[in-house]
Amino acid sequence: MTQAAKVRNFSVIAHVDHGKTTLTDQFLALTGQKKSGELMVLDSNPIERERGITIKLAPVRLTYQGYYLNLIDTPGHVDFSYEVSRSLAACEGVILVVDATQGIQAQTLSHYHQAQKLGLAVVPVVNKIDLPSADVEKVSLELMELCNVDEDEIISVSAKTGENVEKVLEAVIKRVPPPRGDFKKPLRALLVTSYFDQHKGAIALVRVVDGQVKAKARFKFLNSQASFSPIEVGVFTPEMKITETLDAGEVGYIATGLKDLKSLKIGDTLTLASLTSEVKPLSGYQEPLPMVFMELYPVDAAEFARFQDAVIKLALKDAALTYEGTHSQALGSGFKVGFLGILHAEVVLERLRREFGLELIATQPSVNYRVYLRDGNLLKVNNPAQLPDPAQIKEIHEPVALVSIFTPKAYLQPSLDLVRQRRGRLLTTSYPGGQIKLEAQVPLAELITDFHDTLKSITSGFASMEYHLSHYQEAEVVKVDVLLNHEIIEALSFFAIKDQAQAKGRALVKRLKEVLPRQLFTVPIQAAVGGQIIARETLKAYRKDVTAKLYGGDVTRRKKLLAKQAKGKKRLKQLGKVKIEQDTFIKLLKH
Repeated sequence: MTQAAKVRNFSVIAHVDHGKTTLTDQFLALTGQKKSGELMVLDSNPIERERGITIKLAPVRLTYQGYYLNLIDTPGHVDFSYEVSRSLAACEGVILVVDATQGIQAQTLSHYHQAQKLGLAVVPVVNKIDLPSADVEKVSLELMELCNVDEDEIISVSAKTGENVEKVLEAVIKRVPPPRGDFKKPLRALLVTSYFDQHKGAIALVRVVDGQVKAKARFKFLNSQASFSPIEVGVFTPEMKITETLDAGEVGYIATGLKDLKSLKIGDTLTLASLTSEVKPLSGYQEPLPMVFMELYPVDAAEFARFQDAVIKLALKDAALTYEGTHSQALGSGFKVGFLGILHAEVVLERLRREFGLELIATQPSVNYRVYLRDGNLLKVNNPAQLPDPAQIKEIHEPVALVSIFTPKAYLQPSLDLVRQRRGRLLTTSYPGGQIKLEAQVPLAELITDFHDTLKSITSGFASMEYHLSHYQEAEVVKVDVLLNHEIIEALSFFAIKDQAQAKGRALVKRLKEVLPRQLFTVPIQAAVGGQIIARETLKAYRKDVTAKLYGGDVTRRKKLLAKQAKGKKRLKQLGKVKIEQDTFIKLLKH
């Protein structure tokens, strides 16, 4: 038997919190990679461990019954689907894990269809059979229907107790085919992901398709044209273990020694530097596209240099993070950062706070609008300050997502109401496995704030959702300006749909009245669209008692002092500027 025939490359796919990470930890214990009870090895980031989610794909080589099993762990949360697409590109099979208490959920279906498109072997597994509320028979029937398999092909396990876990690894050996590829052909390896190591430079995680990676050779990426001689080559066990070679079909790492991750384009083809002209590139997979944008500023402006350094270092570890410099009159220098979704944004903000000790102000999240101008040009805009004069705009298009919602029948009406409230349009309703699946088109701007949290809240945590960008559609998007004492405060401007602009403007000016400190003069707080005032509140003046020093005497003296004060306030109102302190912004954004 050849070396490649002894290799199995597989991923574990599941909906978030269905026990995927616990199962992979049991694999590590079963194959002697770690002690039993020493859990959560693959989720090495403390934020991943705390939230109970997997974010970055983590590879590990397991040795079982004389076979080399390359396991690439995947995330389950909707924001990190792009990581799943990378994992599956490097595999021949998947373990599909479903919770025995919840059944098939949105992400389960999404990942299964991805695996099906790639022609991967599927090993269906029902997890959490140890729980009293487990309904193994019902969930097995759902899986038989989805995967078109017989009952005896479904493995029931408890990842928590380790029951039947060895049967899963045996099924991987039997049902997942060995990798296709020929070690005699010229080298071709797919760059699955990359990260940065201070001592070894950019580290490429690769799946060798054809040929062999030798530690002492010189390599080149076909797309970026970056060439290098590696510092070391090896596999993850899950710690990095140096090997001299990586053969066709194997998954491992190459420490490139390159100082910058920009040369390592995900999905690129690696080959020998001497062979580039005769090697055909491999087909990659989807690139991560930022969908949510926020502006981040350090609370202390003097911390900007440290903040800049932190963002650069974090972007080296996270290929999905995009950033560019920005400046605000009120908040100083900062970065406009692109994220995959709100959870991704939360995780990045948390990492900046914990790992780099930064206190940051984050503006309201926004999406990319396409602005078609009358002169035929197209602008991509995700910040109200970038919007050109309305007279130049022909039309504005907003991104729309295709959303799949899985909900028990009892929560159908609240789920439908939520879709309608968020300007969504229901496309289809189906009934897989005793649940209801709603497919709807919802504008992305409505999804990225609190849609997921609201859905969980109205369905007592039972509903799940999955979405991806579908298309752009025309929308009546307007820029709402906020004026303090008749002066536009650019940092407070926001996008809104025309029908909702008045309600959102009214809510913001009301909130501003609560958080703004009183001035020595009356301040009108207004929201306006294209110069037309749509909402107003008035911040009363802070009044000093100028008559406090008078003790009796002529009443005209008192009147003169009050008239002088009123005259001074009138002059102040004409000349006075309202300075918004940073803590006011923080109060506004935290609301």
